[in-house]
Amino acid sequence: MTMPIGPSFIALQVRDLAKSAAFYKDVFGFTAADRNPPGAVVFITRPIALALREPLRPLPENVPLGTGMVLWVACDDADAFHNLIVERGGKVLSPPSDGPFGRFFVAGDPDGYTITFHTAQS
Repeated sequence: MTMPIGPSFIALQVRDLAKSAAFYKDVFGFTAADRNPPGAVVFITRPIALALREPLRPLPENVPLGTGMVLWVACDDADAFHNLIVERGGKVLSPPSDGPFGRFFVAGDPDGYTITFHTAQS
């Protein structure tokens, strides 16, 4: 029987690719791959690649994107990473706290996507 294996690629459609890519690099600290497909920026993340891309069709105006979607990204230390994002001018939506998956906080991007950063479990 054929069945899904699991996520293998995540792409967020953004309103302004250059602005969003700069934010993800400068504030969140992601590193872009050396080569990217047209209309997209792929970041070097593991185990699944994360990309920003131009929209495939018009996006809704004046509403945050990603409503209802939860994206968790592991980091070495949620508290230290929270402080770094604040220093870089990032928008923190929920301060560091403890949850079922360990220490985490929630930050927002220019398009309204929310990213939950959590301390990676070993």
